[in-house]
Amino acid sequence: MLLGWLLPGTLACAQAQTLEAEFTPRMAVPPDSLRASESTDSPPVDSLGRRFDEDRVRLSLQRYTRRKTIAGQAMQAFFRLTRPREEDHGLDAVLLNRQFDPHNFKIVRRVTIHPFDAFGYSLNDSLRQPRTFLEKAGNAIHIRTARSRIRQVLLFRPGRPLLPQALAESERLLRQTDEILDARVLVNEATATRDSVDIVVYTTDVFSFTAGYELRGGPGQAIYTLGDQNFLGLGHRLDNRYQTGRDLSQSWGYEGTYRVPFRNFVYAEGHYFNEFESHSGGLSVRRDFYSPSARWAGAYAADAFNLRIVLPRDEAPPEGQEPNYRIRSYTSQSLWVGRAFRLRSYDLGYENPGRLIVAGSVAHEEHATNPTATPELPYGSPDDRTRTLVLGAVGYSVRRYYKDKYLFGFGRTEDVPAGTLLSLTAGWETNPAGPRRYIEAKVAAAGYSERQGYLYGSFSFGTFQRIQDGGWEQGLLSGQFLYFTRRYRMGNYQSRHLLTSRITAGFNRYPAELLLTGINSNPDGVRGFQSAGRILPTSRLLANYEGTVYTPLSLLGFRVAVLAFADMAIVNERIGGGSPFGGDAPYTGFGLGLRFRNELTVLRTFQILLGYYPRGQLNPNGVRLFETNRDSYRFSDFSFGQPSVVQYGFQ
Repeated sequence: MLLGWLLPGTLACAQAQTLEAEFTPRMAVPPDSLRASESTDSPPVDSLGRRFDEDRVRLSLQRYTRRKTIAGQAMQAFFRLTRPREEDHGLDAVLLNRQFDPHNFKIVRRVTIHPFDAFGYSLNDSLRQPRTFLEKAGNAIHIRTARSRIRQVLLFRPGRPLLPQALAESERLLRQTDEILDARVLVNEATATRDSVDIVVYTTDVFSFTAGYELRGGPGQAIYTLGDQNFLGLGHRLDNRYQTGRDLSQSWGYEGTYRVPFRNFVYAEGHYFNEFESHSGGLSVRRDFYSPSARWAGAYAADAFNLRIVLPRDEAPPEGQEPNYRIRSYTSQSLWVGRAFRLRSYDLGYENPGRLIVAGSVAHEEHATNPTATPELPYGSPDDRTRTLVLGAVGYSVRRYYKDKYLFGFGRTEDVPAGTLLSLTAGWETNPAGPRRYIEAKVAAAGYSERQGYLYGSFSFGTFQRIQDGGWEQGLLSGQFLYFTRRYRMGNYQSRHLLTSRITAGFNRYPAELLLTGINSNPDGVRGFQSAGRILPTSRLLANYEGTVYTPLSLLGFRVAVLAFADMAIVNERIGGGSPFGGDAPYTGFGLGLRFRNELTVLRTFQILLGYYPRGQLNPNGVRLFETNRDSYRFSDFSFGQPSVVQYGFQ
């Protein structure tokens, strides 16, 4: 009788284990009805008007790799010629989030984590395995992300109820880490019961090692870089940069950082910089509002600086003489704490995505020198005074995340932030010249649609007011507009267009103050522009266009895209700031180029661009061929951070 009672349970358990073993990520993902029309068979191709057939070329190369020749075996060892399977479902994150709503508040019975190496694996194709020599060699030296590190990012634990949105948010947070390329967090429907569930987590790594060597022109002048974004598979980040052979009093330079993640999304970081007789270092511990479900955030930081600088408006020295160097030496400490409050929901039990956030911060700077002091301004710029700043902020934040592709990456899953952010910051500063008030207001909003694209806009204004005479100073007006078109398909090619505009205007600024970024920098400027003379902007308006075509071409793991750009910058160089209009003619740049991106490595983007600049360019003909590894835009999240003064500073 005992055997008859145990046998059904044993068979059920074995069946559940068998089902779990056969479980794949694609079992838990519903088909996308928006893509149903694209899966229909296309009409036959006209044989009399044959066009470029990628499949035919790829099959011909595959047949060539089967040859026993040296060239055929080399191509088989280094190239993967199988066509990757695309995953286009689940682009609407709201529908995807509610896909697992029937499992809300069930007990998490077991969490199974399956981490994969960086090369040769795909969460879109469970049958894909490392095949080439490069893939196998890369995985051999790569340290796979530890399961303990992945558990640090998950918002659920075995034995606890599964909260709403925990699965989708955990998947997004895994993708946001430096060490993980893509992730799937799924419920094993085959073993789910009425009161408990098993959860399966799949991740693929990024090849985290970085090393570089760059010659600087002269003998012995070089830059060495070495880093690891996933040290020992624990998520620790280590970066080192060493420079030698500089023809200066200090011929070497070093910069290094080390960051350690802990549970509950706490990060500790140390950094050190020593170059050109300037050095700085510091430590920080922080916890952000990493998710809409986070209730507490805060940070503490302590830094020391001893910098040798040149003030922007100092006259250039005669040739062969050193500039008029100034010393800026100070220490800084800051502490802030924030609390997010959930708002009541009237949506049939679904959680309200809005959060009311209250935060406060204290920052103190102790200056040993004052390089901007003059007889007319004995206390110098406020940024060079010993001061204590106390700020408080209140805000309203709504965050939603959508899934899309071919924005920054070449086919990988990307999280697109949308929502609303309203904030008001106010505070008090004490300094030797007299106390000041500070007030700042900011509003930002974004919307996303697969058919219409992505639209983002933000506006903020902050300023100080002197208590003694009521005068306003150090005002800063900033705004941004960003628009992505929807994704266009042309056979095996994908394309998008980007329009962006930024305005930064200073008001009642001090004479030594200039914008942190002018127009020479990338991405906050005219790409590839090198000015023939000194440009000292106090206000600026930028407008950028970029059109990108993502091709199916791949070389040694690098996908190829073709891009065209047009940039324009209008600057105002009047002391104190003001409207960016009314100055000289705008600076413009136009160009074409290629973008190479390898999703599996830390150094993912590499661009070769050819630009033409009608005026102001260092090259007489206005043409420049240059390389950059920075993207020309970034998404702005709607999370709430430390209350602080918006930086304007020196160029």
